Amino acid sequence: MPPVYVKIYSGTPLSVMAVKDALNSVNIIPIIKNEAESARLAGFAAPSDLQQVYVHPDELEIANNTLRSVPL
Repeated sequence: MPPVYVKIYSGTPLSVMAVKDALNSVNIIPIIKNEAESARLAGFAAPSDLQQVYVHPDELEIANNTLRSVPL
C-alpha cells in the first residue's frame, strides 16, 4: 500500500516555492501538486493556479514547526 501524504499548505506558486525551500532546509522533500499544470498538459482547463504542498506523516510535526517561521 502506498504511503498517504498530508496536505500542509495551499497557495500561489511563489509562496509554495518559499514553503518548499524552508522544508528542504530541514531535509524534508515535499510533494508539490499543481492541478492547473496537470490539466494544461492533459489538454483541459483548470480554474485556478493554486498549488498544494504535501509531506509524509512521519515528517508532519517538523514541517508544521518549520512553516511557522516562513513569512507567507
